[in-house]
Amino acid sequence: MGIDLYRFTPMPVDSTSLNLPNKSGVYLFRHEDGRVMYVGKATNLRTRVKSYFSKKPDRDKIPALVASSDDIEYIITQSPSEALILERELIRKHKPRYNSRLKDDKSYPFISLTNEEFPRILYTRFPSDGDLRWGPFPDAGAAKRVIQLLRSQFGIRDKDCNGKNGCFSKHIGLCRGPCVDPEGYPEIVRTVTKILDGNASILIEYLQKEMDEASDRLDYETAANKRDLIATVNATISKQVIHSRFYQDCDAVGFASNGENAVLVILHTKNGVIQGEVNYPLIHRGDVTDSVSLVLSEHYSNRRPPKMLLVPSPLSDQLSKWLNERRGNTVEIRNPRRGEYAKLRKMADRNAEIKSHHKSNRRSGSLEQAAADEAARLHGYDSLNHIVCFDMAQLRGDERVGAAIVLRNGRPSKKEYRTYRIKTDVMDDIRMMKEVIERWLKRQDEWPDLLLLDGGEVHLSHVYKTLEENGVAGNFPVAALAKKEDTLWRIDTDPIILDRASRVLVHARDEAHRFANTYHRKRRSKGGLKSPIEDIEGLGAKKIQALLRHFGGIKGIENASQEQLIGTPGIGKELAERIFIFFNR
Repeated sequence: MGIDLYRFTPMPVDSTSLNLPNKSGVYLFRHEDGRVMYVGKATNLRTRVKSYFSKKPDRDKIPALVASSDDIEYIITQSPSEALILERELIRKHKPRYNSRLKDDKSYPFISLTNEEFPRILYTRFPSDGDLRWGPFPDAGAAKRVIQLLRSQFGIRDKDCNGKNGCFSKHIGLCRGPCVDPEGYPEIVRTVTKILDGNASILIEYLQKEMDEASDRLDYETAANKRDLIATVNATISKQVIHSRFYQDCDAVGFASNGENAVLVILHTKNGVIQGEVNYPLIHRGDVTDSVSLVLSEHYSNRRPPKMLLVPSPLSDQLSKWLNERRGNTVEIRNPRRGEYAKLRKMADRNAEIKSHHKSNRRSGSLEQAAADEAARLHGYDSLNHIVCFDMAQLRGDERVGAAIVLRNGRPSKKEYRTYRIKTDVMDDIRMMKEVIERWLKRQDEWPDLLLLDGGEVHLSHVYKTLEENGVAGNFPVAALAKKEDTLWRIDTDPIILDRASRVLVHARDEAHRFANTYHRKRRSKGGLKSPIEDIEGLGAKKIQALLRHFGGIKGIENASQEQLIGTPGIGKELAERIFIFFNR
């Protein structure tokens, strides 16, 4: 891929400073701290980027994106198709705030037959070029069971077999590869290929026969196992939902969203049959075309696009051209309004709606997540799935410590808890908190949805000033929660007394307080076990033990004369003098 990288830095970004080429490429909006806020592709970089500064932007998120960006970077590519591929890779890398993105950033698995003289069957998320492939399969477990079944029934070899000297799979009857029957192996490959292409009747007949035989001998456990395998084969390979002469080689795309959480479903049809579906959960930023394009570029990067693609919204010219290149000829892209194709498209939408509803119910089934969502809605935050809360602890200036706790989706993420010993001479909580937060900032590669302080208005103002000094103010919300009446303080907002609906914030504050005090007690207990005479130069553990045994305790040592101290085994004249001066200065 031939690309050229350019960068210009208007601060903040404004349209008068733009000087982009009339070439295809990718552009990146960046915040002043270097974070990528948005990645986009363009056939003409100059025209596309200037459109973001229109008085009537075509998307609601654009004004917020422009306002939060201080830098634009662009990468010239040799073609719009290259821009599409590069855009996907940059979104994967940077996970920009304003881009839609796949929620778990994963790829679905495939079943593939390797391009070798004696092909192997593989379960893989990244099939090699030239391999035959089937999938992707949303149910990874079912795909693995199908591979195990094909190996046990037909003896097709897998990645554990070297094909030369035999292997363990050969000896237990799972492989009839080239070291067993090289002449008959091609027929095994042809049979397995037919099954994976959708003609599962051969395999189902084997299983049906084995199920009947097990049932006849009253082995109902084996019969039930064979019955379940038949269901797996039907669900994974030859699932038929509806049949129509129209659906010869066609994929239908359905989309449904619930806030920023969305699901995109792709129904695969071949020879008039819907053979299965794949669903992708993703983070949706309000632009359906953007979300659909992201998933399609991901989905078809590992499989050949169909002859026809039914979509919920128009696709860009770059994506259409890329799909044509991936297929090797034209992909007909349609957004049908009536007829058989419209029915299929609506069916994909219904599937997406059901899956979105189920995912939403699963999320709401978590009481902790529900509490975080409720507090976010109540206080106007985009999300409270990632909260970091700080508290300080000290006793008369002794063992000054700080602590930070993290809540993820309303639950404590204890592996992210941190403790801090105050390194400077500051004695008040506010300056202690400032020191700790400055140290915390240096180690962050992800900003929280909320930085919460155990404190009040003064704590908040000083910490916010610290964030300004470090150039990160405005990157994430900051608030302070005072213990008095659980009052929440925020910048440029009137304080509010929290009720039960904000219990996730109260829990975060209380957990930070508990964790800080626990760490402080631990530090104090360590200090309390330390004998004061350990500070005397030349007095080690063995000599201390000798003194304690000789005088019966610290009081006896404290009241001893120099002559009495010298009488202790191992204690010389100089050391006795230092001990006497230590207690009598």
